[in-house]
Amino acid sequence: MPGMVLFGRRWAIASDDLVFPGFFELSLRVVWWIGILTLYLLHRGKLDCAGGALLSSYMIVLLVLLAVIICTLSAIVCVSMKGTICNPGPRKSMPKLLYIRLALFLPEMVWASLGAAWITDDIQCDRTVVNGIIATVIVRTQTWCPATLQQASPFSISSRTVSGTARSLTRSSPIPRGSPSCRTRTAEYDLVGGDQLSCHFGSILQTTGLQYRDFIHISFHDKVYELPFIVALDHRKESVVVAVRGTMSLQDILTDLSAESESLNLECGVQECSAHKGISQAARYVYQRLVNDGILSQAFSIAPEYRLVVVGHSLGAGAAALLAIMLRSSYPQVRCFAFSPPRGLLSKSLYEYSKTFIVSLVLGKDVIPRLSVTNLEDLKKRILRVIAHCNKPKYKILLRGCRYELFGGNPDNFPTELDGGAQGHLTQPLLGEQSLLTHGSPTYSFSSDSPLESPTKYPPLYPPGRIIHLEEEGTSGRFCRAAAQYSARWAHESQFSKILIGPKMLTDHMPDVLVKALDSVVSDRAAYVFCPPGGGSNVDMV
Repeated sequence: MPGMVLFGRRWAIASDDLVFPGFFELSLRVVWWIGILTLYLLHRGKLDCAGGALLSSYMIVLLVLLAVIICTLSAIVCVSMKGTICNPGPRKSMPKLLYIRLALFLPEMVWASLGAAWITDDIQCDRTVVNGIIATVIVRTQTWCPATLQQASPFSISSRTVSGTARSLTRSSPIPRGSPSCRTRTAEYDLVGGDQLSCHFGSILQTTGLQYRDFIHISFHDKVYELPFIVALDHRKESVVVAVRGTMSLQDILTDLSAESESLNLECGVQECSAHKGISQAARYVYQRLVNDGILSQAFSIAPEYRLVVVGHSLGAGAAALLAIMLRSSYPQVRCFAFSPPRGLLSKSLYEYSKTFIVSLVLGKDVIPRLSVTNLEDLKKRILRVIAHCNKPKYKILLRGCRYELFGGNPDNFPTELDGGAQGHLTQPLLGEQSLLTHGSPTYSFSSDSPLESPTKYPPLYPPGRIIHLEEEGTSGRFCRAAAQYSARWAHESQFSKILIGPKMLTDHMPDVLVKALDSVVSDRAAYVFCPPGGGSNVDMV
């Protein structure tokens, strides 16, 4: 794990990071060596031509030089596989091997230059041999850059924007051909923001199946602490629906990052009301628009018998939950459904208060419902502890992680040997999701700049309402996701008090994945929601 020291400076690459790039270059060199040897053995009888002696000498020296490079690369790979993440002692010879490997580039470049010069002469030899030498020179010029020092990340995660809520008016998606989008039409609704061609609104129509006349207000206005939202009539459920969009822009990210706690002045009879600052200000913006601009009054003047439902996903879910709390004094029958809300949202008293009218849905190992400042600090300590106690080399952990990502399986089948029997259940560092849930260790303490040393600014915050946890039954990899089945059950907020590291911690947060999981639960007649211990739910389900 510590960076290597080469040429008098420390580099951002450890001595155990060279297994995969070294093996890649080694494979290329071996194939190259075999090809040249085959070419030489098959055509050495045809090198009695003009210039043939030069070509013969060139290939012999090249074979010897490649053999030395292959031996050096083999040593680099073998040494890089030794030791553990925090025990680089068995790899102390790595800098010397790298110096040797770098030194070999000089004769390589010289010999390639000589080969290029010789091949330009008028050599009257078999064209197969000449073409082979030309290919050798070209390949060599492409491998002058030391591949063993090219550090590439072993995983690549595609970043995807999160918007809207699962099948609930908050999601913006690509528009299929033939859908009612990007057209000029006399507006039957209030439109605020940059959607002059109605492309975003067209995708909302396509996703929800609602009609133009069902929308009361649409806002695509997007700034820091100011989120896009829509107000629509759901005649099937007899509801006025307020849907708040999730994170989809840089402004939304800045709202997410305003994670300090802010006191709230609410008319709910709850003491010590505080919440995530950025999300609470975003909710206050939507509240002022709904109330001060008369948007809700307009909606209920059309459908006075309907009830109010607030929904959102991710950042929008947190804003929707706080918005429902703000509206409850004026609309006592308000209900909120928060899809994948952030954990660090409400104070303890507000969390208890919200249980009667807010339901949160969390899928699998989703990181956002487990994300808070305190949990991030806890994750840092646990990762350091896991790394310190790990006795497996890094390449084995990465290979196991790739296998787990592609084909699924049990992440706890890769045990490590730890110092101390009290932590014997800690397995598969950085990849064993359940095994990361370890007891606190006195070995690690918070640093002086820990945000947790400011309890006023960063007090413990909780997710909104009662929580339905959608859990995958069994395990699946990337190649067998279609077979995934889910069950739904009530969960306590303490089950989301720690961040779990796993290949699905990000994908479980995506709206389309959540929709598929909900469809799986709804379509499976055997799936049902267990009532939480200590009594049934007071939340009126839609």
